[in-house]
Amino acid sequence: MAQYGKPAYWDERYTKDPEPFDWYQRYAGVKDLIGQYIKKSDHILCIGCGNSRLSDDMYEDGFTSIANIDISKVVVEQMAEKYREKSGLTWQQMNVCALEFPDDTFDACVDKGTMDSVLCGEGSTANVGKMCSELTRVLKPNGVFFMISYGTPDNRLSYLENDEYGWKVTVHTVAKPTVSATAVDTKDASNVHYIYACVKGADD
Repeated sequence: MAQYGKPAYWDERYTKDPEPFDWYQRYAGVKDLIGQYIKKSDHILCIGCGNSRLSDDMYEDGFTSIANIDISKVVVEQMAEKYREKSGLTWQQMNVCALEFPDDTFDACVDKGTMDSVLCGEGSTANVGKMCSELTRVLKPNGVFFMISYGTPDNRLSYLENDEYGWKVTVHTVAKPTVSATAVDTKDASNVHYIYACVKGADD
């Protein structure tokens, strides 16, 4: 089984195969939902960016400030070079469980598969707790953590609905790209991806 929880796995993968790869969904598949929660002018953090085209597609659609982080130094260097002309996109090697940003920095955080990868690693429950604590720390009041996952609500809400984070969680489903939208049974987890929109409460 692939070692998705280990940085060395990702460095090796991106060294061998630098071609763009999008887990789960392209931007077009989640664009409408992103637009419900995130404004074009928002300062956005994209965690576990990999070599996905998501940030570039969002940038081309008018989102002008996206900070991208990944555990893999290899992919961060590749992406920084590839998009060096686009000043609104920044790239840094960083561990999502230990973010190097000040409190209340971002209006929104976007995750496409990063929590899923963390859950594949050792100490997964503790690391997801660190990740969520860090994300709520760097989000501004009323900020949103927008997570795209294959994990069902039965498996993911227990991690997200924690009083410590102060998130109001709304669950959406989107059809997998291989499934006809007209034929989707949203109760069949094999046909959909889940979007967890976690809105941080305003400071008292």
